[in-house]
Amino acid sequence: MDMYGNSEPSLTNQQKAAILCISLGPEYSAKIFQHLSDDEIEKITLEIASQHSVDQELQQQVISEFYQMMMVKNYLSTGGLEYAQDVLEKALGAERAANIINRLTTSLQVKPFDFLRKTDPSQLLNFIQNEHPQTIALVMAYLDSQQAAMLLSSLPPDRQSEVAKRIATMDRTSPDVIREVERVLERKLSTVVNQDFTTAGGIKAIVDVLNLVDRNTEKTILDTLEVDNPELTEEIKKLMFVFEDIVMIGDRDLQLILREVDNKELSLALKGTNEDVASKIYKNMSTRAAEMLKEEIEFMGPVKLRDVEEAQQKIVGVIRRLEDKGQIQVSRGKGDEMI
Repeated sequence: MDMYGNSEPSLTNQQKAAILCISLGPEYSAKIFQHLSDDEIEKITLEIASQHSVDQELQQQVISEFYQMMMVKNYLSTGGLEYAQDVLEKALGAERAANIINRLTTSLQVKPFDFLRKTDPSQLLNFIQNEHPQTIALVMAYLDSQQAAMLLSSLPPDRQSEVAKRIATMDRTSPDVIREVERVLERKLSTVVNQDFTTAGGIKAIVDVLNLVDRNTEKTILDTLEVDNPELTEEIKKLMFVFEDIVMIGDRDLQLILREVDNKELSLALKGTNEDVASKIYKNMSTRAAEMLKEEIEFMGPVKLRDVEEAQQKIVGVIRRLEDKGQIQVSRGKGDEMI
């Protein structure tokens, strides 16, 4: 059955994507392919090649399903799950609305606490800071890393390490628990459609957050965690990347990074780093550029530690961005040693 209650042949997602691309034509399909991974492109291309002809009625059904998915995504992004369901019920009736929501929410990756991701950080802090550390950790695990980092930095120091520890040691959370927390924190959201156990938190989650907080907050949390749980702290450190880890980056990758870095930020960052990092960077610059940078640092005079750390964090941000794009490879501690 399709989302309208009509019968249709059973199609895989790849087959539907292939039919949609055929319907849109090569120009628009090419634009879609720009946003897909190589593996996805390969699978869809094989499906397109195997489609000798597409029934017009089937084509219309696939286009209709795609349109509904886009509309639901728009409703979800503007008003959340409850708003999307309310709009669909008014337009299509309760049964058809429920059918669409049930089919599409998993594909659209609707996450718990969606309403909090749209909340201003200062309001979010006031809203949640007095909650139990486990509740704060659960919510932060589902926020994006940037928002979670701002929230963690704003918590009192004694709560920062406690929340960080709970995020790092979090594993699977029952949907019933998530629903109850959502119900208490936001009355408008009454249900979570996806009943599967969801994975959130863990070492990677807290590393993503710590990579975005200021260095002082990062150091405070790690120092406190090291006393309480040295094994966990070591696991976290293995996955983290800090400015001093530049010494582990290959020369070609570092040269690419330096092309993306502002010279003023670089001179500030080197003002407060060790000789190994400075030597590594100078080695990957032209002699003239290295001399000019050294002169700029020499004549800079005293600078605030906060400004140095800010500059270093910006350069780390450039490194992470290039790594996310697959343009460079970054080693992180013992876990990434080359064999």
